[in-house]
Amino acid sequence: MSENQTSYRKIMKSTSIFGGVQIFTILISILRSKFIALYLGSAGIGIVGLLNSTIGLIGGITNFGLNTSAVRDVALANSSGDDVRIGLVVSVLRKWVWITGLLGALVVLVLAPWLSRITFGNSQYIWSFALVSVTLFFNQLNVGQLAILQGMQKIRYLAKASLAGNILGLLVTVPIYYFFKIDGIVPALILASIISFIISVLFAKKVQFTRYKVNTSLLFSEGKNMMKMGFFVSLSGLFVIATTYITQIFISKNGGVEQVGLFTAGFAIINTYMGLVFNAMGTDYFPRLSAVAASNNLCKITVNQQAEVSVLILGPIIMMFLVLIKLVIIVLYSNTFIPIEGMVSWLALAIFLKAVAWCIGFIFLAKGDSRIFFCSELAANFYMLLFYLLGYYFAGLTGLGISFFLGYLVCLFQVLIISKVRYQFSLSRSFLKIFAVQFLLAICCFVVMKFIDKPLSYFIGSIIIVLSICQSYKELDKRLGIKGVLNNFLETRIKK
Repeated sequence: MSENQTSYRKIMKSTSIFGGVQIFTILISILRSKFIALYLGSAGIGIVGLLNSTIGLIGGITNFGLNTSAVRDVALANSSGDDVRIGLVVSVLRKWVWITGLLGALVVLVLAPWLSRITFGNSQYIWSFALVSVTLFFNQLNVGQLAILQGMQKIRYLAKASLAGNILGLLVTVPIYYFFKIDGIVPALILASIISFIISVLFAKKVQFTRYKVNTSLLFSEGKNMMKMGFFVSLSGLFVIATTYITQIFISKNGGVEQVGLFTAGFAIINTYMGLVFNAMGTDYFPRLSAVAASNNLCKITVNQQAEVSVLILGPIIMMFLVLIKLVIIVLYSNTFIPIEGMVSWLALAIFLKAVAWCIGFIFLAKGDSRIFFCSELAANFYMLLFYLLGYYFAGLTGLGISFFLGYLVCLFQVLIISKVRYQFSLSRSFLKIFAVQFLLAICCFVVMKFIDKPLSYFIGSIIIVLSICQSYKELDKRLGIKGVLNNFLETRIKK
């Protein structure tokens, strides 16, 4: 088996493993929401949502993005093969997650009266915020354990830890909601965070490394770059939140709250189901890219390989979305959400551009180029917000979809130019060929579904889906040797 084939198979293996976990996570999330709705009612759902959103916002500020920056440092240490170095980085990380976890809990504890008034408009939830601050602490400790597993590319352990934490969390919290109703919300949130932490610790203990005693000097000297990069990652996350918030306010003032709901629902479809693929791929991709970040040539090879697999996996999925989008909207929501069909179609088409920009953008993080990452994210969020406001003003909900497409088109050129100038990166001919075929098929599918009447559009769309699947299979077979794997499997089964 060639080195390239091994690399492609590793990408597919990790994607399939964590992709399965993501699917189960979504199913568990749906079940949890159903039980909360059944036992707590709409009021309970509202309280859980507001508590989680507030805690998530403060956590995003106080966790210093260690869930991303720490993965890079652990991956670099792991690639060196130096046990002492690995032990030092892991020990420093564990100290910092304690510090940032305590910081987050303390901030919520101190601001509990203010958070209660701002979030709920009264002082009835001061103790709820004070108690739930504990979840920030355990969530951050959990981040540290998972970062170790991800950075050392223990994908199976990471997948098992995530799945076990979610399942046990569901099994423990549902009875609490059943017996205590709304009074059980805070205990359930706290217990879920503790369970996830305990599970991640059990799996992290399976990874062997040298324990290192970290003094204050080492804590700051070794953790400086980790915290710096993490700060910029955390700040970029706030840019995304701010962009969405301003867009929602603008829509509310110009179109009403109902339009805000349609906007949220449309983006939720794309972020949930397409995001599943991105999360599955990113789990292995980031530490793998970080491990070769010192070499521009190896970075180029790794990014192009990931981009090829990303487009080949996403291509047929996007075609299916484009053909079945109306049915998907009705199944997930209802007929009243049909107005988002045009917007979601543009969002799906833009995923091609996002996938490529996403693959290239990881170079900035892998190389620890925090300033370039920050400036790139700031610029992207600025013009994305501008596109959103103009798009909605002139074309309503569909205009938001067009804006998303244009925004990622600009973003793709932006990261391409920056990475070319700074790291001599370029997209390979092999990738460009794959992208051109799949993107052209997607445009054809988009046009067919928009301008040709049903049921003919469904028939032609189905043909395009088949063509996309065939092209993906053909190209993946070249890289993975799928036929050989299947033949070996069949021969083994026949012999048995």
